[in-house]
Amino acid sequence: MKEKHSVILFNQKRIRRLYDDEKELWYFSIVDIVAVLTDSFDPRKYWNKLSQRLRQEGSEVVTNCHQLKLIASDGKKYLTDCADTETVLRIIQTIPSPKAEPFKLWLAQVGYERIEETEDPELAFDRAMKTYLQKGYSKEWINQRLKSIEVRKELTDEWQNRGVKEGLEFAILTDEITKAWADRSIKDYKKFKGLKKENLRDNMTNLELVLNMLAEVSTTEISKKQKPIGLIQNKIIAKKGGSVAKKARIEIEEQTGESVIKNLSVK
Repeated sequence: MKEKHSVILFNQKRIRRLYDDEKELWYFSIVDIVAVLTDSFDPRKYWNKLSQRLRQEGSEVVTNCHQLKLIASDGKKYLTDCADTETVLRIIQTIPSPKAEPFKLWLAQVGYERIEETEDPELAFDRAMKTYLQKGYSKEWINQRLKSIEVRKELTDEWQNRGVKEGLEFAILTDEITKAWADRSIKDYKKFKGLKKENLRDNMTNLELVLNMLAEVSTTEISKKQKPIGLIQNKIIAKKGGSVAKKARIEIEEQTGESVIKNLSVK
């Protein structure tokens, strides 16, 4: 595990965390979070009792926790119960504390919004537009980004029709497309841009987004014609689709004399 340690503050209290480069996940100290939300004199004891109760109730939350070495106040590393963001949010839901209520209300709101978006997908685009505007993105970039979501959805629908499994296989094919047009894997692309957990497409320029869309829409159209089945055949199609955008990228770079792929902020 390649690790990066850091500390974030919440209500002037420190929460230790560790970033796993391989899994691209932040892991947070559960004891530190308990200390923030409960004001317990002994947050470690509080967590031990809570985890014991969760096990007795048959909850899978505790099994999703990991013991990782975090830096303590004495500067040494000790094994500490840690969890990723999803598991931390589930733990917060089990803590009967007024300080945990804002988190619980937020989770309820998010859940309600997702149900609304299922019934009316256009709401998801409206919320995305507002979120990107609040983050400082230009309207021109946002329009491209929302279009890229539509293109991506058409591609994943096609993959499902071709027997590709959602999750790992989708990720493998996406990586093949990216390597084909950008000459680098998604992991290397994110590293070049200095990204960790951030979404790669949210940090692409307009031109990068356009080329990525060209790669994906080309993959979709080729797939519809050639009708591949399963992961292996679809990998071949993904490379073909990505190569279409690669030709466009090379031509642009030859005409402009500079790389299409930038590591600068797009905001």
